[in-house]
Amino acid sequence: MRVGIYARVSTQDQQTLPLQIDALRKYARTRKWKVVLEIEDIGSGVSQRKKREQLMRAARRRDIDCVLVWKLDRWGRSLHDLVSTLKELTDLEVGFVSLTEAVDLNTALGRAMAGVLSVFAEFELEMLSERVKAGIAQARKEGRNHGRPRTAALHEAKIHRLFAQGKSKAEIARMLGIGRTSVIRILALQSNAGVAVPNNSPKRSKQFAKK
Repeated sequence: MRVGIYARVSTQDQQTLPLQIDALRKYARTRKWKVVLEIEDIGSGVSQRKKREQLMRAARRRDIDCVLVWKLDRWGRSLHDLVSTLKELTDLEVGFVSLTEAVDLNTALGRAMAGVLSVFAEFELEMLSERVKAGIAQARKEGRNHGRPRTAALHEAKIHRLFAQGKSKAEIARMLGIGRTSVIRILALQSNAGVAVPNNSPKRSKQFAKK
């Protein structure tokens, strides 16, 4: 059987990476599997699995017959992500083995465990959805805004200050890491509101229209 190894550690725990790789290689040798692909992923944060997609692409091409990992949380970003990727591997008829939890989707017991995980994942999504709906309802009741804040709006004070210092809209956008259109919109809102825009030169009024 051709197997792909996936090992992941955080940026603060890189010393354990060789231990994972050695254990996974030893397990493959014990089962007389051929390791054809090894992926090492390093990163902090739940959402980061930058190189995992390489293994998924190999599975879709049927270049590997099984994915071998050290631990389930090394593979999945969340319970829902874990279940969805395991389902895709199952649909592709590609096995999955996690050493620490002794999960082996090549066996009937392993597939049954995956089914249990899918139930919990569905429950997790339903609970999250209910919390979001409850939060939105409460925000509306209290007259508060809900949803993600507009990134450019968070820099409104800085935009006005930099513009007053003589910076162009393009320069402000680069300095704050936002879109030039957002800078123009915020300054235009101030102008339309009848607020005097500070000028550092007699040419500022013409530059405002051009930049």
